[in-house]
Amino acid sequence: MSFNNLDTLYRQVIMDHYKNPRNRGAVEGDALTVDMNNPTCGDRIQLQLQVEDGVVQDAKFDGEGCSISMSSASMMTQAVKGKKLDDALKMSKAFSQMMLGEEMDDLGDTDFGDIEALQGVSKFPARIKCATLAWKAMEKGVQE
Repeated sequence: MSFNNLDTLYRQVIMDHYKNPRNRGAVEGDALTVDMNNPTCGDRIQLQLQVEDGVVQDAKFDGEGCSISMSSASMMTQAVKGKKLDDALKMSKAFSQMMLGEEMDDLGDTDFGDIEALQGVSKFPARIKCATLAWKAMEKGVQE
């Protein structure tokens, strides 16, 4: 597959998550809730995680922002559901490394799936904060 075709496919994946967000809404019952914003561009997110026995049982988000931040939130909530908190944090670290153009730490058999579509954002430093907003919210919630 040529670079142009791959770039087009990645754009389509990002726009699909933006127009048809997965896990948008609120978690029913008790949930860890984190509000974060990106003051440089106005993106804001409220992330809710339902954690039981160290495993993310449910993850939902709400907010407003650009296609990068909202699609990243959609992808992240899909990716962390069913994961142990440690594994979710490892994914977040690897995602940050990907955004900075660094070599990702060994993730074992972790599949990034649709999240790989965001790797092109690393070419646009001003958009990296958009892509990492939801991930930083997850890290903040888990660490608190």
